[in-house]
Amino acid sequence: MLVTEDTKISIERLREDLKQLAEIGRGEDGGLYRMAFTAADMEGKAWLEQKMKDAGLETCRDGACNVIGKLAGKVADAPSLVIGSHIDTVPCAGILDGTLGVLSGLECLRALKEAGRVPEMPVELIAFSDEEGRFGGMFGSQAFAGQVTPDTVHNAVDPGGLKLADTMQELGLDPWDALQARRDPASIAAYLELHIEQGPVLSQMQEQVGVVEAITGLFKWTVKFHGEPNHAGTTPMPMRRDAFMGVADFAHELPRILDENGSETSRATIGRVELAPGSPNTVPGEARFSLDVRDTDETVMNELAAAIRKALAAVARRRRLSFSYDAESWIHPVDCDAALVDIVEDAARSAGMRYRRMESGAAHDAQIMATVCPVAMIFVPSKDGKSHSPAEWTAWDDIEAGAQVMLGAIERYAFAGA
Repeated sequence: MLVTEDTKISIERLREDLKQLAEIGRGEDGGLYRMAFTAADMEGKAWLEQKMKDAGLETCRDGACNVIGKLAGKVADAPSLVIGSHIDTVPCAGILDGTLGVLSGLECLRALKEAGRVPEMPVELIAFSDEEGRFGGMFGSQAFAGQVTPDTVHNAVDPGGLKLADTMQELGLDPWDALQARRDPASIAAYLELHIEQGPVLSQMQEQVGVVEAITGLFKWTVKFHGEPNHAGTTPMPMRRDAFMGVADFAHELPRILDENGSETSRATIGRVELAPGSPNTVPGEARFSLDVRDTDETVMNELAAAIRKALAAVARRRRLSFSYDAESWIHPVDCDAALVDIVEDAARSAGMRYRRMESGAAHDAQIMATVCPVAMIFVPSKDGKSHSPAEWTAWDDIEAGAQVMLGAIERYAFAGA
């Protein structure tokens, strides 16, 4: 295992990169609006591509518009260590989610190149397209892993009803090229991703680095309760078939369901509720709501899904409603590769960082990459646990610590010909 502790990242240069990219897609409210396949997203990709070229990396885009920069290795045809994340954002986002992983990876490769150090295997930095889910989520990494199909390309739409295929064509891209973005798994040795935690654990425990052992799975449903719309003044309470009351009853059931069927890593969230007809003086005849459920164990996820169906049926029966649901997505939980996790931990320990092993409660491109290669993740603290907002922040010292651990992990893996 060849490790040279003298190779250091430049936090000043990384800070400047973050500041520059943060100006692309910035709104008047201070948030970032660099959603996938928007003009701002494409500007960000062009900016990143130029930064990769300036660093002397071999640079290209694949059919899914993933931006790729490659540091050549001594063995040209050896499988690559892939590092990266994404630079697309949710609406009104902070500047670090995804972006920090990409720009930290860029800084690591610049530091190695400037030190004249050549890894045994190639190291590829990738900024994946549409991780945040404008058109469903994980599009770039799914294409890279060979999971995109013609059905994906044809049916993917954003919340405003715009089709992915039409949007890509308007940008001069051929959406069918995404089917050609698949990489031969034999060409990929492993995947490492640095990311902000997006939660409060590291911040509250005053740790600098999280060594991720597992990534949560999740399923998303859209659920509907169907009742009967009626006049708010003339319909007695016992005679109502109020769809919203079904939502209220079910929401109160969620803690019980998690207690009885979940685990310590279980989460369930109703994040959006829509009522129809939507009039202040009308009893809601239909309630449509989102349901996001997560756990790091797929068996637990299945048990939660079954318990939720039973609870929905019981609420509907009690309130004289009917219910239906659409299963929109199911992302499998992933255990990080034990050997890679040990490498990350060794890098953190050797650098004298305060660290802890932990799980990820958010989904990441690493989950998709785990279908084709071993994966591991590095977390840095999110101040007060905030993410997906302009308040998202990580102290510069913690950013530097995470980037240095990433560099150490790259050295331990790619320079050893693992």
